[in-house]
Amino acid sequence: MELLPLTINLAAELARLAGALSTDGMRFIALLAPPRIALAAENLFLRKQLAFYQERKIRPRRFDNVTRFMLVLLSHGFAWQDALVNVTPKTFIGWHRAGFRLFWRWKSRPGRPRIPAELRALIREMALSNPSWGEERIANELLLKLGIQISPRTVRKYVPKRPRGQPRGDQRWSTFVRNHASAILACDFCVVVTATFRLLYVLVVIEHRPDGLCTAM
Repeated sequence: MELLPLTINLAAELARLAGALSTDGMRFIALLAPPRIALAAENLFLRKQLAFYQERKIRPRRFDNVTRFMLVLLSHGFAWQDALVNVTPKTFIGWHRAGFRLFWRWKSRPGRPRIPAELRALIREMALSNPSWGEERIANELLLKLGIQISPRTVRKYVPKRPRGQPRGDQRWSTFVRNHASAILACDFCVVVTATFRLLYVLVVIEHRPDGLCTAM
């Protein structure tokens, strides 16, 4: 419920910004039609009125976010330093920096969006039903059978953690080697230099026998 007022305020602010952009955009297009002499006269006319308010020391009301955005946007079209009256240059530059920080914060949002709840539940179910499967196997099963492409790192985030003290469901490397020792051949390839500087290419194959001995071939 706390997010509802923030959402309403954000929607109202965006609506005001859209209205200001459309209104000022139409005014800017209309100002492109008169000749330069007319624009210069209108500019001087407005400056005279602004100088009158400055002499009276009439304090303007505080700028809202929409007005700040429009002033920063318009400042890119001319040298705004001589036309700035209501705020100091330091304040106006602060508006520039605040807008850039807001834009960069929006552009570099941290992390990726969460995957759907149904997919998270499916990953947990697959992990619980198949204790020997790792994140690589689960990711491959989802891709091959359901056409869902997801990285193993993402799968790891949603796989249930094993409680402390509970034995692992998958095989350890030592258990795998012990169970399949009779069918495993260890191979290595190396180069040997003889006394006469000849090169001999050696392929070594080691068979692990059931009695624990190793036989080199």
